[in-house]
Amino acid sequence: MTTSKLLFVALFTINSVFSYAQDTIKSKNVEAILYLGKGKKQPLIVGLAGSEGGNAWTSDYWKKTRDQFTEKGYAFLAIGYFGCKNTSAILDKIAIEDVHNAILEASKNKKINKNKIAIVGGSRGADLALLVASYYKNIKCVVGFVTSHAVFPGHTQEFNSSCWTYQGKELPFIPVNEEAVPFLIKGDLRGTFEAMLKDTVAEEKSLIKVENSKAPILLLSATKDEICPSTQMAEKIIARLKSFQYKYNFKHSAIEGSHAEPLNHFDLVFDFLEINFRKN
Repeated sequence: MTTSKLLFVALFTINSVFSYAQDTIKSKNVEAILYLGKGKKQPLIVGLAGSEGGNAWTSDYWKKTRDQFTEKGYAFLAIGYFGCKNTSAILDKIAIEDVHNAILEASKNKKINKNKIAIVGGSRGADLALLVASYYKNIKCVVGFVTSHAVFPGHTQEFNSSCWTYQGKELPFIPVNEEAVPFLIKGDLRGTFEAMLKDTVAEEKSLIKVENSKAPILLLSATKDEICPSTQMAEKIIARLKSFQYKYNFKHSAIEGSHAEPLNHFDLVFDFLEINFRKN
């Protein structure tokens, strides 16, 4: 191969590796990293991880999926809301508006279509995605993996505060009741959730008001979820949307397998976004 051809190949490889721009978004109490492709007016996908903490969507593990979004013409905003530098150390009393403010800051980028914002969240991040969409009308699509239908306690030793706040006030949550304690002690998280959900009065007060959203909603649950009854929770969300005659498209796909299995089905996510978000 000639020297000129070798130079061309080298330059092409470099351009391919660095085809996606990365930018840190300045925002209070969250870590937000924006990944941009080459297009103009890119729809924005916001990625929220779950109770593992940190900013998981920036990790090498999720790079392949993150790149799939940018290759499909989306910009991708990875948000860490606890367990990161300059964030809360634990999942407790996280301000919904801080997360939304980071989204707004990212949407100011000239390459972003600020009228096309979707959130993809997993586990507790799915709860947060549904909550953000229920409070802010600029969210145009929501995807929730193994989500809850209600708010649960923050991860303090006493479990006596809410995961989430809005405008300085804690959102009502389902407390750890006496029946749940033995399950919690032995590390049976599914049993803990099921016992807590027997407090139907607290459950009713803590429901996520998904009907206030202005966005199509896709839920993916796990039929053999060892962490929480995610399929039953998703079914409750669907029932609530139906009862309010929700005018946007919504869908629940129950995936056979454990808590993490739905994460192997991003094909369903890409299809849903293409039909209900990008084309609308």
